[in-house]
Amino acid sequence: MKVFVHLAEGFEEIEALTVVDVLRRAGVEAVTVSVTGERTVTGAHDIPVIADMLFEQAEYGSADMIVLPGGMPGTKNLAAHTGLIKNIETFAAEDRWIAAICAAPMILGGLGLLKGREAVIYPGMEQHLTGARVGRDNVVKDGHIITSKGPGTAMEFAVALVAILKGGDAVATLKRSMILT
Repeated sequence: MKVFVHLAEGFEEIEALTVVDVLRRAGVEAVTVSVTGERTVTGAHDIPVIADMLFEQAEYGSADMIVLPGGMPGTKNLAAHTGLIKNIETFAAEDRWIAAICAAPMILGGLGLLKGREAVIYPGMEQHLTGARVGRDNVVKDGHIITSKGPGTAMEFAVALVAILKGGDAVATLKRSMILT
């Protein structure tokens, strides 16, 4: 299993790095992909992170899931990357996994990918879930799209991704090793 976690200037650090950490602990190949043209990407809280690769190096045919962390202006910077948007649309058309947290579900809403689906976003931004039924849970899976509310739900979101990619036994092992209840 391979997951591409996308980094743009101003990304929400806890959302991106929690996902990468938890997925790697579960044995998933979680790869950080910079959409900036540089491997060092600075998050919304001025934490620089060195991405594993540049967008131009990523082979999306080999990936099982795209993850979009939120944050501002990170979400807007992800949405402005035409190559990433093309890959999101391809994943959606092929019913491949797409996961977005915090403000990032607004990208999916803007592309019309949430019509008729249940989804969540950072509270107060629900108008960006164009055509979606707004969920109440912290993490919502509808078809091949997973959305989550924000920084405080990052661990729950990451564990949900492990459940999707590796199953319940992997989640149980992960929870024991991380002392998650």
